[in-house]
Amino acid sequence: MSRFNRLFPKIDSFSLQFRLTIGIIIVSAFGLAGLATWTGWKMQRILIDSHKRNIQEIASRLPRDVEVYSEMLPIETALQKAIDNRTENDTLLWVKSQDTNQIVAKSNNLNPVSGSNIAKLISLTEMPDKAEIYAVKGHYFVLCGEKLRIKGELIGEISIAQDITRDQTMFVTLLHNVGIAGIVVIVIISATIAFYIKNSLQPLRQISQMTAVIQAEDLDSYKLHLAQAPTEVKELAQTVNMMLSRLSQAWEKERQFTSNISHELRTPLTVVYGYLQSVLRRQQNLTEIQKEALQTAASEAERTIHILQDLLDLVRIDSRYGHFDIKPCTLNDIVSDVVEMAYKNSNRQIEIEAPTHQIIVKADSNKLEKVLLNLIDNAIKYSHQDTPIIIKLKQIKNEGIIEVFDNGYGIPLQHQSRIFERFYRVDDARSSNGGTGLGLSIVKSFIESMGGTVMVSSKINQGSVFTIILPC
Repeated sequence: MSRFNRLFPKIDSFSLQFRLTIGIIIVSAFGLAGLATWTGWKMQRILIDSHKRNIQEIASRLPRDVEVYSEMLPIETALQKAIDNRTENDTLLWVKSQDTNQIVAKSNNLNPVSGSNIAKLISLTEMPDKAEIYAVKGHYFVLCGEKLRIKGELIGEISIAQDITRDQTMFVTLLHNVGIAGIVVIVIISATIAFYIKNSLQPLRQISQMTAVIQAEDLDSYKLHLAQAPTEVKELAQTVNMMLSRLSQAWEKERQFTSNISHELRTPLTVVYGYLQSVLRRQQNLTEIQKEALQTAASEAERTIHILQDLLDLVRIDSRYGHFDIKPCTLNDIVSDVVEMAYKNSNRQIEIEAPTHQIIVKADSNKLEKVLLNLIDNAIKYSHQDTPIIIKLKQIKNEGIIEVFDNGYGIPLQHQSRIFERFYRVDDARSSNGGTGLGLSIVKSFIESMGGTVMVSSKINQGSVFTIILPC
């Protein structure tokens, strides 16, 4: 199996190309096999029928010859002379007496057949009235028998055997050669069909390859163009183009709606949050229940404002309106500032492991700070309060690397490939303060927009590590 896979690494038994090729090859093979079988059977019938007609003609004429010779010669001599006249190199004739069942006359030219074959044929008790094929030790004969009557008197039975071994051997050889030729033809047809089907399906592969690389931001500008393709495939390409256009319009409307609703809601929520903070600062006349209610309202208003800001950031990136001020930044300083802010907000132990030399990367310092705050906030939410958050900095060749470690709950393997999707959350129950599923999506969008990559590695109950790689 491994050798077959090495020889044919791209064979897919479920592909349309494979099924069409195999189907046409099978139909062609059965068609050629059926035609060859019918042709062989027809040729054999023609060959045998010609021999049958020959010996039946001998059987019908021999009694008349004997009758003519018997008027001038004794009956035994007349029989022998008639037999000698009708005997050919591949033909054997003999006459058995009616009374004694003994041979009274037979052919003298018996070179084509061996003695044992002759004895076998002569020993047959009954000969067929119509010519039939009879095989004796690898030799083939056409046999026929007829009653011999002279002037109305039954003298005996005349038997005729014609050796057709040479013709039969030639016919079998011909069938063998036709079979080999048929196999060669089927192989050639199979290769031609496979090549033709592969080329015919190439436009479909092009459509698949082109649509596979289309991103959401390319929907408005991407069009499928197939110059040399069948009409049906061109119609499919046009349909795909129309679908892409509709998706582009729907995507644009969705982005516009998200942008508008986020912008429109953020302003009044900011005002509400300001009023709530103002009331809380003058809380002398408030009861404890009123204070708790206002604090909850202020907290939720602030959280909603952050969500709307995240949505606006994602919409700006999707619409390419987001501005990135990418320039050389000192990674050590950015991480130190972020850790200081995170510590003030969470009072959580955060450790930095960095080399003594400065690591300079190309990035937007403000966006990078937001990315690190999101990752640290994520580590705080999904890890125990008494465990530290560790941030490691290092440089490998022309890349600056940031690693954020936590000793938290971990992320199941089946969720790790989707953790950066928008609104995707593994399990809210693991977090003391459930997020919206936008933080890691913003991290990925910001880092990729700055020319970097982000990845995650995690084990259950052992923690997670988020790695950011930026060009130096």
